[in-house]
Amino acid sequence: MKNYEIMFIVKPTLSEDEVKKVVENFKNILTNNGAKIVDFVEMGQRELAYEIKKFKNGYYFVATIEANDDQAIKEFDRLSLISGDMLRHLITKLDK
Repeated sequence: MKNYEIMFIVKPTLSEDEVKKVVENFKNILTNNGAKIVDFVEMGQRELAYEIKKFKNGYYFVATIEANDDQAIKEFDRLSLISGDMLRHLITKLDK
């Protein structure tokens, strides 16, 4: 079992309901591809260290994931790059 941590930032211009839909969509992407979400933290809206796509704020989320293979992680990465609602994401493999 491999452990990963995923941090992603969602656009601040979305409504609260739209942010929830984006988050649920990406949670479903992970679980439908065989990953288990161990921990999920919503950090709220925060100021970015530098402008990203002309935004100065964003909604931060951090998820800890367990997966047998990297299929779910690759699919999350692929769809995150395509999504217009996500500013940035970072996937880190955790050592245990």
